[in-house]
Amino acid sequence: MTDFKSLGLSEVLLKAIESMGFVTPTAIQEQAIPALLEGDNDLVGLAQTGTGKTAAFGLPMLQLIDPAERFPQGLVLCPTRELCLQITGDLKAFSQFLGEVNIVAVYGGANISNQIRDLRRGAQIIVATPGRMLDIINRGATNLSNIRYLVLDEADEMLNMGFQEDINSILSNTPDTKNTWLFSATMPNEVKRISRSYMDDPVEITVGSKNTGNVNIEHEYYVVRAREKYAALKRIVDYNPEIFAIIFTRTKIEAQEIAEHLIRDGYNADALHGDLSQQQRDKVMKRYRDRSLQLLIATDVAARGIDVSDITHVINYSLPDDIENYTHRSGRTARAGKSGVSIAIINSRETGRIRQIEKVIGKKFEKGEIPSGYDVCEKQLFALIHKVHEVKVNEEQIGPYLNRIYKEFENLDKEELIRRFASLEFNRFLEYYLNAPDLNSADERPSKSRERDHTSGGGSFTRMFVNLGSVDDLTRGDLLRFICDNSGISGQQVGRIDLKGIHTFFEVESSEAETVYNGLKSGSFKGRNIRVDYAEGNKSGGGRPSKSSRHGAKPSWKSSSRGSQGGKGKRR
Repeated sequence: MTDFKSLGLSEVLLKAIESMGFVTPTAIQEQAIPALLEGDNDLVGLAQTGTGKTAAFGLPMLQLIDPAERFPQGLVLCPTRELCLQITGDLKAFSQFLGEVNIVAVYGGANISNQIRDLRRGAQIIVATPGRMLDIINRGATNLSNIRYLVLDEADEMLNMGFQEDINSILSNTPDTKNTWLFSATMPNEVKRISRSYMDDPVEITVGSKNTGNVNIEHEYYVVRAREKYAALKRIVDYNPEIFAIIFTRTKIEAQEIAEHLIRDGYNADALHGDLSQQQRDKVMKRYRDRSLQLLIATDVAARGIDVSDITHVINYSLPDDIENYTHRSGRTARAGKSGVSIAIINSRETGRIRQIEKVIGKKFEKGEIPSGYDVCEKQLFALIHKVHEVKVNEEQIGPYLNRIYKEFENLDKEELIRRFASLEFNRFLEYYLNAPDLNSADERPSKSRERDHTSGGGSFTRMFVNLGSVDDLTRGDLLRFICDNSGISGQQVGRIDLKGIHTFFEVESSEAETVYNGLKSGSFKGRNIRVDYAEGNKSGGGRPSKSSRHGAKPSWKSSSRGSQGGKGKRR
């Protein structure tokens, strides 16, 4: 079995690797590290995300640079802020015993003056996103004329994001004598052009086949009617109690709306898309990394470079326009040798695209069946029982309460206690999924047995105004929680939320409009008084409803089913 020592790495790097708990190199590391340590090779490495590419180029670069020289010797270009910070963190960990090695991250959304100051203190390695790196160059804040090693990481993603011209400009500021190391998950024509233009007879290393998917990922698809997509999504989530997933959508609007509806239905979810400020994006990603979020709803662009460990599922709520993007989506799970599941929820007209994706990734999809209500209830019940088996009992803390607990249960025998305990959580799912319809469909014909519409139960809606908006660092999800917390209504009684800069329009069931008005008008936000009013001349309880309510307009994905992860949501 190959170990890191046999790859030719120095003792100080081996010490760092050992301290980080790494024992066996991955396939890309095993092949790339010896080739790069020769010091005079261009290289193209093709491997899926999550296969250890950072160590594959980072360890050789750290061994080859001279820490005594205080100018940039290595440059790593990557597509996103998140990936930039991740690579920087990894390189710093690898170099912990090397002495004076300064690694500086350069990315948008942060103070450029601080980054320029860090560079002028002397950086041997720069890790950068293309746009900010070009800005630094144009300001004359760094000199790349002595760059010896240039890495293009996630090259296909950088090109998909439109960084071709920025990359060309940056490379024109580097010497022709440098070594260029290109790493990519796929090899589209644009990446081939870069390799031909900027590389000299590169060594090519391919882990797996070109453009194929990770072998540790299971691929499944579910065929449902278009209007029942959202219900199917919730059914799949409920069937996987320990799910930790990214749900991909095609548009920013779709991502935000699905996130809002999941929050309303009691799920632990939030959205990540291009309309968020960097501060809002960081807030969402921190919650997701801390696992205080269970479902992240994202667009392809927003999810670029996300590297979060232990993601169990990737769910394609909408298939990507570019089939190759499916490889990037599914690569967010099954990282570092772990397994994962990639799910596509489609209608019958999209089965042909599944066949196309199979050809690209070289793997077959399994056609799944949306679980029945009975299946979901059974899965949730035994997940609860499994938690009881696995829970760690803190004898010291619970000890003082045990006598009182025993006294409370003294009239219940073992069987009765088990039945009552299981029913405490299980009844919620049992009641909700009673007579739940079959969501599986091979065609688009209407079904007579449909779950009730997501927005049903409140009749007409009243449109309202509140003087809070995105300038207050609020997302639609934040505002939904604020409305519910201050008025006492449930999220299911709130309709569309139209978040503006300094104000927001939102809809509530007309029967609750006065309650919301009274609840918000006396409230405050960060010490500022809240101003709330009826929009478009609406009157409480029976005024003219908003345009969308008058015409009964609803997005086609809105579901019928009211569900909740883990049984915590409000159910009817």
